[in-house]
Amino acid sequence: MYQIDLNCDLGESFGRYTLGLDEQVIPLITSANVACGYHASDPIVMERTVRLAKEAGIRVGAHPGYPDLQGFGRRNMDVSPAEAKAYTMYQLGALDAFCKAKGVKMQHVKPHGAMYNMAGKDYALAKGIAEAIYEYDKDLIVMALASGQLVQAAKDVGLRVAREYFTDRAYEPDSSLVNRRKEGAMITDENEAIERAIRMIKEHKVRAVDGTDIELHAESVCVHGDGAKALEFVNKIRSAFQAEGIRICSLAELL
Repeated sequence: MYQIDLNCDLGESFGRYTLGLDEQVIPLITSANVACGYHASDPIVMERTVRLAKEAGIRVGAHPGYPDLQGFGRRNMDVSPAEAKAYTMYQLGALDAFCKAKGVKMQHVKPHGAMYNMAGKDYALAKGIAEAIYEYDKDLIVMALASGQLVQAAKDVGLRVAREYFTDRAYEPDSSLVNRRKEGAMITDENEAIERAIRMIKEHKVRAVDGTDIELHAESVCVHGDGAKALEFVNKIRSAFQAEGIRICSLAELL
């Protein structure tokens, strides 16, 4: 049987600024990656997002990033592994306070933006992040770029890993994501995005930007909830998966 987790980055509003369609998207996914206040979100948004996830019966994960609200955590920062470890630990504790208050067990951790991408290439940085997660709660699952260093670092410290596939991103021949600044980095055709995701799940293959096929295994597929057509796309990909006999379930059931 084909099975996959459907995750989405959520809780990224801040104060009077609203981002995403969280309330509508949450019931359609299985894992929510909740911003922890560094790249986005605030305590009110975090509490609300955890509450919505609990009401919908979906699993909650932390989405820690660099302390960069203005850059939305997408700007590279020159931080040491020890700093990355402390940043991660701090944000896990912040989100888990709301989880505990709601009686919710945090399921996973997915770094955000620049932290995610840099940890995919820098083992020492990835090890610092993985150590923070393990020391906080060794039962947490690490969600990481399928081919990146964070996968290895998480395994090395004794954590379970969920490899991630992005429906709206193009891939380089080395299985890394195409930089957002490059042309063709984003997959804008919804039907193409869905077809690529189905092929990845069933054949473990993805067409890279140079036209070659790369091997890619993933336990979770990321959909974004902040685009103009986000809700429509999530509904479409769910329907397509179901039509293809792909069961959508949480990481806790898969791993």
